[in-house]
Amino acid sequence: MFKEFKKFALKGNVVDMAVGIIIGGAFSAIVSSLVNDIFMPLLGLIFNTGDLNEKYILLKGSDAYVEGMTASQATEAGASILGYGKFIGFIITFILVALVLFFVVKGINKLKDMGKKEEEAKPARKCPFCKREIADDATRCPHCTSELPKEE
Repeated sequence: MFKEFKKFALKGNVVDMAVGIIIGGAFSAIVSSLVNDIFMPLLGLIFNTGDLNEKYILLKGSDAYVEGMTASQATEAGASILGYGKFIGFIITFILVALVLFFVVKGINKLKDMGKKEEEAKPARKCPFCKREIADDATRCPHCTSELPKEE
């Protein structure tokens, strides 16, 4: 049972996935910082607030609620709020992550295509007798079984 687990855990795909998850976690922290520390204060200037995460609509107040509280203070006071500022932050985070992943996948696909073009540039070897494609190292044609002349 341990051998099976070891074989599964050390397969290339599992290890690659683990590395991807770790890098994704680090990337998530970077994007969260970018949104919370750069974009949200800039949007806060547009909406005339210090922190856009604290923008909310009061749905139902409470006895402890006082006008001008932040979203977290209003929640602690027992008020029901609609926190649209945090929602805007999550949308910006999602758009940034999707945009970066788009460019990463596009770059990887471009690299894959470059490798294919180099392979396609080399013409396929053909049997001089039946004119079908054959492997570069073939000594006999698999189609017509003719003995092939040696290439230089």
